Amino acid sequence: MDDYPQVDWRRSFITTDHNPFYDAFVRWQFNTLKKIGKVIKAKRMAVYSPLDGQPCADHDRASGEGVGPQEYVLIKMRVYDECLVGELAPLAGKNVFLAAATLRPETMYGQTNCWILPDGDYGAFEMANGDVMVMCDRAARNLSYQERTKAEGDTGKILSFKGAALIGCAVKSPLAILEKIYCLPMLTILMGKGTGVVTSVPSDSPDDFMALSDLKAKKALREKFGVLDEWVLPFDVVPCVRIPEFGDACAPIVCEQLKIQSQNDKAKLEEAKHRTYLKGFTDGVMLRGVYEGEPVKIVKPKIRDLMLESGDAIVYSEPEKQVMSRSGDECVVALTDQVRSIHWSPYDPVRVVNADP
Repeated sequence: MDDYPQVDWRRSFITTDHNPFYDAFVRWQFNTLKKIGKVIKAKRMAVYSPLDGQPCADHDRASGEGVGPQEYVLIKMRVYDECLVGELAPLAGKNVFLAAATLRPETMYGQTNCWILPDGDYGAFEMANGDVMVMCDRAARNLSYQERTKAEGDTGKILSFKGAALIGCAVKSPLAILEKIYCLPMLTILMGKGTGVVTSVPSDSPDDFMALSDLKAKKALREKFGVLDEWVLPFDVVPCVRIPEFGDACAPIVCEQLKIQSQNDKAKLEEAKHRTYLKGFTDGVMLRGVYEGEPVKIVKPKIRDLMLESGDAIVYSEPEKQVMSRSGDECVVALTDQVRSIHWSPYDPVRVVNADP
């Protein structure tokens, strides 16, 4: 006999009332698991077609096969009241936040500014709790299916404007060492990803470092977008993570090593990010905050949870890439009702399996 497992395919098990003994066993098993908290009914994020009114699995898609939800931490950057003038005047008296999506909450201590696409289309959207969040329409549509707005599918939009209206806005951002940072123009923001609002950490992001360096070095660029010197020139890199190979601020060092000249050196900037981002997680040590001196890979989820618990951030998800349903609908990520089972064994106590609807 060979070493392969042997299966008797003639045997079958019926779990309905046609087999009351086996049915009783299965019911007992699942009821027992539920009592001890190993089987729960919960909600989870899923790619969803608002037009079809249901999750959109791979076989329901015209494009985007294999694409799943991408989770971000959406940090709430409070706009100072004195900035709610001009096109933003209708928002005066409200709690207004720029909503910046990040995958790196541990670096928020090093924020020096916020990036906006000057000709991008933005909106102000009222959330279920009354807060007003500024982002692009696509992100607000996703958020409206994640129990953040007053009604599912209703973004609560109260104002539309171009990104140029936000240039020079002063904000107070969670965890930032600096009390006040300003919104500045960045021409490479992709409105099809994230919220269109990008927080800037030039100590750890090569893109941010070069964009800020360009604004500092080029007076004509500042004048083109009406950027005042005091919004840019006083702000230097704020170290927040130490990487043994690169020191306390990896982005300036790597940009110098690769001789990157401006934010338009796309290929070199991709190489710079490749060199630093993974090492920041695997080898980085915190230089700021309550977890100063601890490894990034251990405290990253803790910092995320701190921001969520304080109300300074919320969880936001969107498809990793564009997904189109066979009905011609652009899919979102929605918080959908699911059954989630946690399969327990002494050797694998934390394995989680999410069941499809």
